[in-house]
Amino acid sequence: MPSASERVVHHVRGLLEQGLLKPGDRLPPERQLAVEAGVSRSSVRVGLRALATMGVIQSRHGSGTYVVDGPPVLESEPLRYLATLHGFSRDEMFEARRLLEVGVAGLSAERASGEDLAAIAEEVTSMFASMEAPHDFLVHDIRFHRAVAAASGNPILASLVEMVSAVFYKRRRETVRRARDFKESAEMHRRIYMAIRQRDPNTARALMNEHLQQSWRAQVSEEA
Repeated sequence: MPSASERVVHHVRGLLEQGLLKPGDRLPPERQLAVEAGVSRSSVRVGLRALATMGVIQSRHGSGTYVVDGPPVLESEPLRYLATLHGFSRDEMFEARRLLEVGVAGLSAERASGEDLAAIAEEVTSMFASMEAPHDFLVHDIRFHRAVAAASGNPILASLVEMVSAVFYKRRRETVRRARDFKESAEMHRRIYMAIRQRDPNTARALMNEHLQQSWRAQVSEEA
């Protein structure tokens, strides 16, 4: 039998499935949700927190709680806890990231729209402009990978890349100042972008794989 908070989650999912709630809609007040789900208001709050963690809803200060509108976003914390709980090695995490992003790069080369290409190109330009600012460079690096994932046209893959890249960002921002040179990395990102722009999925996959391998070696060296 589901807990009270799980009944709230199931109730909101039912509203979404029936089309009674859509992306961007405001959720009913807590009191109404409590009556509809047959639970207490405290259970509603717990259920809503779970939905927020899933990336389904978001609170807006002074306005209410809304169904997320736009690309789905998964929180990275659950993955970090799972990694700690089950002892995921950093090599295993990297392997998962590499397999995911290499495939995404190929899809992006096949599907990227003009708007997608512009978003990727903007991050490449920003990386070249921030080579003297390690943390800024890292931010644009992560945004580049997310832009490539968004260009794949698959929101599930884009969400997974978003979640995994956040884990790597939080880890590398502690060591990125030890990096010696960002020029090679920026150039590799440019080459990946060009392969995507030229609709060459095989080259995009190969370059993404090479780039991630280089990035992993650099990160290991920084942490040594």
